[in-house]
Amino acid sequence: MIGACNTCAMKTVLLIAFHFPPLVGTSGVQRTLSFVRDLPRFGWRPIVLTAHPRAYERTGSDQLADVPDGVVVERAFALDSARQLSLAGRYPAFLARPDRWVSWWFGAVPAGMRLLRRYDVDAVWSTYPIATAHMIASSIARASGRPWIADFRDPMAQDGYPADPKTWRKFRAIEDATIPHATLNTFTSPGAIRFYRERFPAVPGEKFALVENGYDEEIFREVEAEGRPTPSPANGRAVLLHSGVVYPSERNPEFFFAALRKLLDARRIREGEFLLVFRATGHDSFVRGLVERHRLEGVVELHPGIPYRDALREMLAADGLIVIQLPNCNDQVPAKLYEYVRARRPVFGLTDPAGDTAMTMRRHGLDSIAHPQSVEAIAAAFPDFLEGVRNARAAVPTPDSARRASRAARAEELAAMLDRAVSAQPRTVPA
Repeated sequence: MIGACNTCAMKTVLLIAFHFPPLVGTSGVQRTLSFVRDLPRFGWRPIVLTAHPRAYERTGSDQLADVPDGVVVERAFALDSARQLSLAGRYPAFLARPDRWVSWWFGAVPAGMRLLRRYDVDAVWSTYPIATAHMIASSIARASGRPWIADFRDPMAQDGYPADPKTWRKFRAIEDATIPHATLNTFTSPGAIRFYRERFPAVPGEKFALVENGYDEEIFREVEAEGRPTPSPANGRAVLLHSGVVYPSERNPEFFFAALRKLLDARRIREGEFLLVFRATGHDSFVRGLVERHRLEGVVELHPGIPYRDALREMLAADGLIVIQLPNCNDQVPAKLYEYVRARRPVFGLTDPAGDTAMTMRRHGLDSIAHPQSVEAIAAAFPDFLEGVRNARAAVPTPDSARRASRAARAEELAAMLDRAVSAQPRTVPA
């Protein structure tokens, strides 16, 4: 049972996050937004420091209403170097290190210091990506003496990422300024914690903590209260949905498509049995090229982005869901997977069976998993999954399992960490 703070004195936390409404097109919005909504239940008042909407490539109004009334949201000066500081499509590389929004630092640090003084902030929290958020938080925490929790939704400097050596070194410098100096570092998967404990062996183990991603129960209930949606017309075929971005290097469906072609040619599956929908890939031309190369136009469709609640309705209506996570992201779990768990639909996992995504699936009773870079493994597993979907025998998460993955539970975990951070680090420097 998730608790609540009814009588305790409310403390204040400054949340520094680039991904926040009206930005659309990334699941990172949901993590911060859910903390804004749920932290007050556990004794913490959130104040948000984010970027001016001009810095966002895509905006939409559908989630602005999810920001609770009365929450202070400061939108500091920020520009996107690629769109607003370029000439004929080119701009100096230093304007994109550590990322294209490094200009946000210049507006956010003074804005954050004003917020600390005005609202008597007790603690600071920042979330990566975007890397500039940790730069901002580091500056504010050092100047103010406030405890700082640094949140890593993904690992930063990895083998081969970022590809540019100077950007990679900048990422490492931000890690060096963050991991040892933050009061606490939180991560969304056990593998990410292992990764950073190996990179920073001198940092005490208690400075690393797990706060997984999750789903927003309140929004799911709103969607379900409108009635369970009916699937889009698919001529009797089972609709299998991949909802969200496809990254060519991290969520590449090429081997999946090759396996589908092999199965179709061998008549182990038929075009009339299923329709595979890719919603809002962010890389439609890349995915479309793979579809054409493997002659899958009869079973694969690419659909554009839709508002968040409509995306949840589509998940609830799908016959099955697809998650893709390549081995180079074994220490990460797609945030979308937790919404899949709540939707309680069958899930086919194209992911390394030894990685954190597969571990999370199995924890929720989902065992249809195949290595994403093995045509043979996919070809062996997919027909059984499809048959289970079509015959309503495929495994789905239990209601109790789904409840344990709610974002409210994650907010309770974060609130307890904030309480400990404030107790362990009294203010020593006046803001």
